[in-house]
Amino acid sequence: MNYHNITVDDMLNGDGLRTVLWVSGCMHHCRGCQNPQTWDDKSGIPFDEAAKEELFADLSRDYMDGITFSGGDPLCPANRETVGRLIAEIRDRFPQKTIWLYTGYEWKDIKNMDIVNYLDVLVDGEFEVEKKELDLHWKGSANQRVIDVKKSLAQGSVVLYESK
Repeated sequence: MNYHNITVDDMLNGDGLRTVLWVSGCMHHCRGCQNPQTWDDKSGIPFDEAAKEELFADLSRDYMDGITFSGGDPLCPANRETVGRLIAEIRDRFPQKTIWLYTGYEWKDIKNMDIVNYLDVLVDGEFEVEKKELDLHWKGSANQRVIDVKKSLAQGSVVLYESK
């Protein structure tokens, strides 16, 4: 897996203070995407042990609330295995931190993936430039949903996330 950036102390891509991993690879190619440079899964930098150590160092800070996976699309087929292992390791090492993931896929198509069980919040759906609204919280277009994963899995239907 490749990535484009690791952002620290981010307050825009999830609740609280976060580290964001911007992965390479996206098959959705949404018109008006803010990160088209991340579409090619071969672009960016190889995600190696040093990058993982950087993420873990950021997450180990007491004031850090969690990590957000974005891109590109963390659930792009080229990323799923590596992202899945990384998320499982983060959940094991940092159980008190929240894990958010942005994807162009919809909940109905991914809710049964093993990786979903490790997530706290999932922002689903392709970005639709026609539905772009500047005042939306944690999403780019009105069709996207900010989903409370644990509650949704328990209830068997989508439960939207409410900020704490």
